[in-house]
Amino acid sequence: MNEEINLYRNAKKTRNLLLYASAISILLAIALLYGIGTFDGVFKIKLSIISGAILLMMLVLTFKVLASIKDKSPLIHIDANGFYGRTTPVAKAFGRIEWQDVTDVQLQKVGGDTLVAVTINNIDKYDGRVSKFLWKLAYDEQSSRLNIMYSASEIDIDANRLYDLFVGNWKK
Repeated sequence: MNEEINLYRNAKKTRNLLLYASAISILLAIALLYGIGTFDGVFKIKLSIISGAILLMMLVLTFKVLASIKDKSPLIHIDANGFYGRTTPVAKAFGRIEWQDVTDVQLQKVGGDTLVAVTINNIDKYDGRVSKFLWKLAYDEQSSRLNIMYSASEIDIDANRLYDLFVGNWKK
């Protein structure tokens, strides 16, 4: 039996993430305005640069999410041979992963999110798929393995259920 599992965007979760990102962006904009001296006439260069850079990144990410909100394709696809996901930039860049290359699946708490971390042993097969920056994010030099994270923050299920889906299909 070749069962396929498709996990789609949860509009309520996405809306909440956008609200949080908007609130943080407003706070960063206020910090930027304060840094350039709008309120007290004193220019604070470090605060201006840091808040401006973070605000710019937040706005780019927010607009990317807004642009992709109408996309109805699955964010995570799991089948008997492998899986792919688009819930994190590293996972999206690596594309499809084969179950035969997976050595471990774990839940990891990162910041305020719980992620499903998939460890891949056959790194030669995935070399060249991503930029050097994303490769460094995923590659663990001590174990010579790739660690790719998948988030449940935008999909219909929680992190524990996503973990169970990954483990259940990996063990088959």
